[in-house]
Amino acid sequence: MVRPRTGARIAPDPIGLSPCVCRTLRMVTRAVTQLYDDVLRPSGLRVTQFSILETLARLGGANLKQLEDRLAIDQTTLTRSLNRLERDGVIERVPHPDARIKAVRPTAKGRRALAVARPLWTQAQRAVLQGVGTRAWADAQRHLTRFLEIAVDRRGRRRRRHESRMSL
Repeated sequence: MVRPRTGARIAPDPIGLSPCVCRTLRMVTRAVTQLYDDVLRPSGLRVTQFSILETLARLGGANLKQLEDRLAIDQTTLTRSLNRLERDGVIERVPHPDARIKAVRPTAKGRRALAVARPLWTQAQRAVLQGVGTRAWADAQRHLTRFLEIAVDRRGRRRRRHESRMSL
């Protein structure tokens, strides 16, 4: 057992979680992602693709900036994922009033993939919530929301500083 300065006892973590917030979040995310990917496999979608496609279906289509904001994902990663989804024929590019803006929407094949994936996603979601409990998940969501707010706020401030330097 480790004794912090307060004198309280902290049991060693049998799973090996790191005191580093980022490392621990990434470790948990990888494990949960793998669980969802395994359950979604019959649909042909990975959970990351499912999230993008589900968001597009809910919005009826979107431009890259809307997806970046909704999914809290960087442009490079999003573009790579969208290119794969487009290659697989589950999304298509659509004209936007501003020709500089890239917009996409699900295709008929994408909607069919979602129809197969949704009940599988529900199965994965139910398994996770049964394991952790809905109350614990609600608490975790509140904490994770704060982590996201901190990260997005800082990323936005860095981006604005970078853009202001570039305009000089």
